[in-house]
Amino acid sequence: MAHRDPDPHGPRTAFVLSGGGNLAVSQVGMLRALIERGILPDVVVGCSAGALNGAVIATEPTVDGVERLADVWCSVRRDEVFPGGKLARAWNVLSRDDHLFENEGLQAIIDRADPAPTFDQTVVPLRVVTTDIHTGEEVLFAAGPIAPALMASSALPGVYPPIEHDGRRLVDGAVTNAVPISHAWSGPIDRVYVLNVAGGGPSDRPIRNPLDVAVRAFNISRNQRFELEMRNTPDEVDVIVLPRPDDDRDLFDFSEALMLIIEAHAHSAKFLDAGPAMMARRPPRRRWWQRRNRVA
Repeated sequence: MAHRDPDPHGPRTAFVLSGGGNLAVSQVGMLRALIERGILPDVVVGCSAGALNGAVIATEPTVDGVERLADVWCSVRRDEVFPGGKLARAWNVLSRDDHLFENEGLQAIIDRADPAPTFDQTVVPLRVVTTDIHTGEEVLFAAGPIAPALMASSALPGVYPPIEHDGRRLVDGAVTNAVPISHAWSGPIDRVYVLNVAGGGPSDRPIRNPLDVAVRAFNISRNQRFELEMRNTPDEVDVIVLPRPDDDRDLFDFSEALMLIIEAHAHSAKFLDAGPAMMARRPPRRRWWQRRNRVA
């Protein structure tokens, strides 16, 4: 399938979908709000769980594609993503050398989502960000089979096994670039819609255990990278950051998926309908865009 030709009379538009684990379900509502308003991507860039959402939308950039994603997210179970209870996880810590869980559950979710088999079969170009665990380099997928790229980009280090590809061991793209806007403007792009559900801003959620500490530190690090990416945006590119979900649920909570989709859709629709005044492309001071776009 050849990629769809962009509208020669309209702005070239990119969608950037961040990592965010279970909170990536909110991107489904954001995508629906965009597509309902006729805002369609000419390129899609995704990372981690956002790469899965991006792959489906790049394959089918319609409301039907969004509905397919909603069905997938509403079917995800905690024991599919993180199999076993606390005792099983403790045993995995002792018995495995580089990961806690096998990744069959992730593969099953990708299979249900059913993105195009290869990058050249999507309707619009797709780019997926991963990380080389040995060199620390970002590794960008834009050709070849899609499923291995999605598996690698979602392989949270220490949680899932790295994916072997071309002599590299690849893990979650969020390690190096959770909101990879810089990969959106490698071609002629006029505006970028950022669907950032990654945490990292101020949080009142109590830290209860070592995993909370690790997740919080990881979120802070990737948020700092996002701020750097925002500051380095070319002047000719408009960046529109959709409202981020205000939800501090823990990593293992996959409940209430439909509610999160509905809430994200409502907040994104309100934001987009507010018009250009709400869509400042660059913060006049540090973290302005985070405070303004954060859902109350």
